[in-house]
Amino acid sequence: MEPPLNRMVYIRRGKSNHRPPVPVETELYDLLGVSPNASEGKAKEYHPNRDDPGAAARFQEMAAAYETLSQPETKGLYDQFGMEGLSGGRGGGGGTDPNDIFEMFGGGFSFGFDFGPGGFGAPRRKKGQDSVIPYEVTLEDLYNGKSVKMNLEKDALCSVCSGSGAKGNAKPKKCVKCEGNGWTFVHSQVGRNQIGTLRAVCTECNGKGEKLREKDRCKKCKGAKTVKEKTRQELLIERGMANQQRIVLAGAGDEEPGIPPGDVVFVLKQTPHDSFQRSGNDLLTAVHITLSEALFGFSRILVTHLDGRGIHISSPSGRIIKPGESIVAKGEGMPAYKHPDTKGDLYIVFKIDMPGEEWLNTVDRAQLGKLLPPKRVDVEPRPAVVDEARFELSDIADARGRPFPTSSDFFDHGDEDEWEDEEDDDDEPECRTQ
Repeated sequence: MEPPLNRMVYIRRGKSNHRPPVPVETELYDLLGVSPNASEGKAKEYHPNRDDPGAAARFQEMAAAYETLSQPETKGLYDQFGMEGLSGGRGGGGGTDPNDIFEMFGGGFSFGFDFGPGGFGAPRRKKGQDSVIPYEVTLEDLYNGKSVKMNLEKDALCSVCSGSGAKGNAKPKKCVKCEGNGWTFVHSQVGRNQIGTLRAVCTECNGKGEKLREKDRCKKCKGAKTVKEKTRQELLIERGMANQQRIVLAGAGDEEPGIPPGDVVFVLKQTPHDSFQRSGNDLLTAVHITLSEALFGFSRILVTHLDGRGIHISSPSGRIIKPGESIVAKGEGMPAYKHPDTKGDLYIVFKIDMPGEEWLNTVDRAQLGKLLPPKRVDVEPRPAVVDEARFELSDIADARGRPFPTSSDFFDHGDEDEWEDEEDDDDEPECRTQ
């Protein structure tokens, strides 16, 4: 038996046709909306399924009032002495089905509270708990696939007692403290002049309702019914799997008596990559080229791929590549999950490395100036006032980090490295150079 924890219920001892005297107080009758001699009322107004956020609290008060008035003993005390006559509490006896409260008003209403496992006919668990384990993978693992063998530890049914926890033919005895219910009652104040009853797990039998004597317990599991067992499992990471994808090892979880074992669920967590970013089945990378390559073209291995292959690309003749331009290599992206022969595309963004001062000092600047496009001249018409401004080198990344209330999006235009990953916005890796 699996009793609910920390759930509020109300108990009664029975029903009676006893006709009480005229009550000295009518507070509880007023709460239920009935006269002392009536059996019909307006409970539906405070049914807990209604949208009113105060309806559930109001309903608990009604439940407490009903509990008092439905018991001959407490009803008689209340009618004769009022709330003072109930100072000894209202509890005792077996549990009340909450739907009985509505029977007092003619029935026809359903009860909307969930009292947890084992409570008021709630269904029992159909299988054991799943074990969820995060597992880090690289982008190479997801591109190429990977098989991992690992040792896992789980709870397994004791092989000696077959999960009974008992030695030989010994049987557990009914718990004396909870009388086999698995739970005990604890009285609690639930409102003004109202005492409710809280059901708590029995500390003697841990909610089982029965208990094995020390001498009757299995020597291997000590009465626990399960023992720790190590198993070797294979985790297959298939090509094209995605970040946060789940790999389920059915039935490999902890075992419990009477129900099938749960599953072991691995959740893939991709670590950031130094060179590539992924969006669906497409990949993005940045490649640095020289000024000469940007002006006169190139024909070389631009990218070392995730499987170790070199990707050779030749630029079109006579085509000048500008900073931030990109090209796409069709079919060189990620393999599609379950269809690895189908691949996405590889996008390559170019970054042009300007020559340094050392190179400039080795060439004839005058001749070089004649070869390059001419410098720009002042704007026309020339402004009436011209000021000479001093400057120093700076890092635009520093400016990005400053607040600009009047134009907060001025520095929010990301460069080519900031490629949005549609699948995983939480851990977006930086695009690194090849």
